[in-house]
Amino acid sequence: METHPISNATDSPALRNEETLARQLSARQLTMIALGGAIGTGLFLGSSLAIRLAGPAVILTYLIGAVIALLLMGALSEMAVAHPTAGSFGIYAELYVSPWAGFVVRYTYWAAQTIAIGGEATAAAIFCRWWFPNIPAWIWVVGFAVALIYVNARSVAYFGEFEYWFAMTKVVAIVLFIVFGLAALVGAGPAPAIGLNNFTAHGGFLPNGFRGVWMALVFVVFSYIGTEIVAVTAGEARDPDKAVPRAMKSMVGRLIVFYIAAISLLIGLIPWQRIQPGPDVTASPFVKVFQLMHIPAAAHLVNFVVLTAALSSMNCNLYLSTRMLFSLSRGGYAPEVLGRVSKSGTPINALLLSGLGLIIATVIALIYPQSAYVYMFGIALFGGLFVWLMIFVTHLYFRKKWDPSRKLPIRMIGYPYTTILGIVFLTAILITTFWVEGMRITLTVGLPWLAAISIAYFVWKKTDNFRS
Repeated sequence: METHPISNATDSPALRNEETLARQLSARQLTMIALGGAIGTGLFLGSSLAIRLAGPAVILTYLIGAVIALLLMGALSEMAVAHPTAGSFGIYAELYVSPWAGFVVRYTYWAAQTIAIGGEATAAAIFCRWWFPNIPAWIWVVGFAVALIYVNARSVAYFGEFEYWFAMTKVVAIVLFIVFGLAALVGAGPAPAIGLNNFTAHGGFLPNGFRGVWMALVFVVFSYIGTEIVAVTAGEARDPDKAVPRAMKSMVGRLIVFYIAAISLLIGLIPWQRIQPGPDVTASPFVKVFQLMHIPAAAHLVNFVVLTAALSSMNCNLYLSTRMLFSLSRGGYAPEVLGRVSKSGTPINALLLSGLGLIIATVIALIYPQSAYVYMFGIALFGGLFVWLMIFVTHLYFRKKWDPSRKLPIRMIGYPYTTILGIVFLTAILITTFWVEGMRITLTVGLPWLAAISIAYFVWKKTDNFRS
């Protein structure tokens, strides 16, 4: 007879172990934190790599990415409302799939976010180098690291408010860019209208065919990674039953509008070939737009905004990696000291160890000052894609094991077909990284990591080091 072990999931030790975190985040803060986690260098810097592959048709790529993000939020919101906890999808994988899955998902996500912190820090140093070319990148990395570790060491309410305004800066900037871009296209100002010529005049709308559209998805999906932060913040949210689904719906809707509008205008304002990066990524394409339009003051302002965006994402990634390491400790998969919290409810020890990504960023920035971002991008991408894939897999198990007598507050439309579609998308994107220039590192590093962390799990299990 099939059992439904999760009908009593609120009594699960895996969930009870994380209840020491303070619930201080509002729905308003959750939405902006999620936007802050998603809108970062993936859009402001990585978009140039996608444009190089797809040309103007990168707009279609962002639409495909939006569909995948919507599917993920549908699956994740069901589980997050049922179990609002900091371990989030790592806990869900442990409860519904297996302890191995929970172990691997949480450690992979922690490692990916830790490296992503370094990637964002390296990107921030790139933006600063645009102003101060003679200052070494590592100085910027160290300075930003100290500042953001301090912010995260305070109470979660302080972090939430700080990130709210951090994220608000780039949201306002994107809105202003959209308004300015529309005005320039239609000629609502002293300058003549640019029109729609740039969408088709330089090799056509599909200069590299649909193959380019799909290949660019490797970079575009990275722009949406970070939206899952809402599920992690659910463990510290006030009234998560209402706040989490409201934040998810609001965040995904705004994100799609911002991305599609911003990229469409970016393509429309100047020929897409002039937005492409050179051999190394050295500036945001949004900055290049204003440079090529001979508006230097605006270019400086936009560079400040994209710097803020990188720091905001870096701040969110530090939060995410800290909570994931805290969850691992409370689950018995990491040293107990990492699960301790301060008087304000912050896991300080997990925070300090998660700052390791900044040290990695400093070393890589010193060794490869020009191409560090691309390498760190590829490594972090594997972790993000793998965890998204496992969220969909976990959702299948979640639905099968959920007690049918208990009504879910939110239900994913089209289940199980939409969940399976998400699995197909993520698997295909992971395989595609092998053929995208510069992104082969995603699999060549990611697959050995999975093998190593799986071996670590079974060794640890055999030595009986897990806490019950």
